[in-house]
Amino acid sequence: MTLLYGNRLTLPKKQLHESAVFSGGVAAAKDVILLLPMCGSVSSSLSCNQARLATVSGTQQQQQQQQYQGLLRKSSSSLDARFPPLRSLSDEEHGSRGQNQASRRQAISSSEAATVHSASDIDALSGIDWDNFGFGLRPTDFMYVMKCTLGGEWGKGKLQPFGNLEISPAAAVLNYGQGLFEGLKAYRTEDERILLFRPEENAMRLIAGADRMSMPSLPVDSFLHAVEQAVLANKRWIPPPGKGSLYIRPLLIGTGGVLGLNPAPEYTFVIYVSPVGCYFKGGLAPIDLQVESFYHRAGPGGTGGVKTIGNYAPVLKTQLKAKGKGYSDVLYLDAVENKYVEEVSSCNIFMVKDNVISTPELKGTILPGITRKSIVELAGSCGYEVFERPVDVEELLAADEVFCTGTAVVVNPVGSITYESRRIKYNGGEVGEVAKELYEALTNIQMGRAEDKMGWIVELN
Repeated sequence: MTLLYGNRLTLPKKQLHESAVFSGGVAAAKDVILLLPMCGSVSSSLSCNQARLATVSGTQQQQQQQQYQGLLRKSSSSLDARFPPLRSLSDEEHGSRGQNQASRRQAISSSEAATVHSASDIDALSGIDWDNFGFGLRPTDFMYVMKCTLGGEWGKGKLQPFGNLEISPAAAVLNYGQGLFEGLKAYRTEDERILLFRPEENAMRLIAGADRMSMPSLPVDSFLHAVEQAVLANKRWIPPPGKGSLYIRPLLIGTGGVLGLNPAPEYTFVIYVSPVGCYFKGGLAPIDLQVESFYHRAGPGGTGGVKTIGNYAPVLKTQLKAKGKGYSDVLYLDAVENKYVEEVSSCNIFMVKDNVISTPELKGTILPGITRKSIVELAGSCGYEVFERPVDVEELLAADEVFCTGTAVVVNPVGSITYESRRIKYNGGEVGEVAKELYEALTNIQMGRAEDKMGWIVELN
């Protein structure tokens, strides 16, 4: 038996039972076992400080090393054939991007990455069951990486094979949580267009977060350029129309090492993507929430209003406890009076009473969700009265309808809310009419099925 230690290697079907690009785990063949850990370098998806052979020695080790190098060359050639080199935008091309919001909504040229895959790139993934794909992480081909030193300018970003980041154990993001992230989606339409939904809003929210976390901010145009490159390089992973979307995850993290509490000396901006299936299978499905009255998500003057990484792990304790009792998620109250509704673990919340829509006002403890903002604007254009104001939990319990909003779920109807010993059901546990109307209106715009009268869509040709 040969035991090889490597990273993310594609082998011919003769060597493996299944041919795939691996990013972790164990791949078994008839006479070869490959241990494939997530290694600490992203400079190449086919190397990990050179593959190391275990349980072999002497002449046998030399033979197996030669065998491994042969497989490595074959895999490298295979990858080169499948993914030709990308051409990055020149400084002139990058600088020619429009500086105002109207120009950003123009269709973006894809010439810099159009050669990555053929026009029939979706056929390369024809074996995937998109109808049962689910919502979860799946590694793709490339990620976008850019670096900056504290007080310096951002360097030129580049696409590189998806893989692990190599950072110091003293990195500020690991020791002090100096990091931010964003989330947005790309959709494929029936006529093969690729659409982004309000990406400039994510860029501006990242700028606000960087200011709060003492990190260098990324200009809006640089953010949009990076998103464009990452999406087009992984275009073949965008699900067919109506089957899901390409989830885009930008990260801004302090990767420079520190010992004392200080801003990192170096920062890394990364965008990776993952195809996701439709969040709801067979239509919208109401969720059951439990109100948390002891733990709080955020307090006044804290970081609840920015998308920093430290906001999310603390909610896991209450979320897991609630799910253990059969609830879908947790709804948090304010940390001062413990009676005003703020938000769910990772979603904003809305209530409907007498056809009037209300959502908790933004006051620094609630994340300014982009879907939230879009629903406020869209509902107003549909003729609803919409108010952003304090919402008492008792008022929420008396509502006609309740729903949540977020990038992943878009609009998620609430079937019931449990507060202390009371459980209140809405619409008999069925989907409310307002949530259904707004969900369909927004997703039709996002997926290119309806005219974008709001000017929210950015198209990648």
